Amino acid sequence: MLDIISVPPKNDFTFAVMENMDLFIQRSEQNYQNCVPHISIDCVVFGFYGGTLKVLLLKMKGQKKWGLPGGFLLKEEDADDAAQRILTARTGATKVFLEQFKTFTQPNRSEGALKHMPDGIWFKQRFISIGYYALVNYQDIEPKPDEISDACEWKNIDEVPELMMDHRTIFDAALRNLRIELNYKPIGYNLLPEEFTMPELQSLYETLLGRTLNRGNFLRKMLAYDILIKHDKTRTIGAHRSPILYSFDITKYNTALEGGMSEAW
Repeated sequence: MLDIISVPPKNDFTFAVMENMDLFIQRSEQNYQNCVPHISIDCVVFGFYGGTLKVLLLKMKGQKKWGLPGGFLLKEEDADDAAQRILTARTGATKVFLEQFKTFTQPNRSEGALKHMPDGIWFKQRFISIGYYALVNYQDIEPKPDEISDACEWKNIDEVPELMMDHRTIFDAALRNLRIELNYKPIGYNLLPEEFTMPELQSLYETLLGRTLNRGNFLRKMLAYDILIKHDKTRTIGAHRSPILYSFDITKYNTALEGGMSEAW
């Protein structure tokens, strides 16, 4: 909440960059007219690169702590559409895997971070946040800070800095949910390039699970899922044996997403 206030461009703002209180209050009222009071969206954006799972974080102007991309729900908007809009605004990605994983309803989630603001401002009140996690191709995203942030960067999941409000709780819940879903849903289409090697796919699963998997067992299980297309080409890696390239069969992959898979990792 309150990281990216992704309403139409004329209404975009954040409390961190409002140096003029009169203008701040005016913008606050404009957003109040467009948004559903007391409901926000927070997104945990995961990417995978170099054998490491990463999360996209931003630092708002005037703030020391980092945060998750987030924003408000427009009055005539579905929550899923709001999450996609927020992510497109931050990453430029138009097609990402989005999963709503939890609603955060604890009292005083955000009020403490806004204690220096006037009491009458609508978003200083209690907010319920709908949590989403997103899986994106790291190489397709070029994070850039905008007029409301000093930085927007990928961070390794084991090197996450101090986060604002309850964003650490939201991040931990998203990662936990992603690992649980790995047991019955295929993961990888949005995290890997279009063509990948079996070691790259295994590295992704090992990173998500936090443990080493037997190479032979992993290969047999992935092939048994029947969601991969094996290509008649390899990737050249110096003098070493060139690994075979695979891609996901999108139709079968989507079927597995809907119906799940019977065998857990």
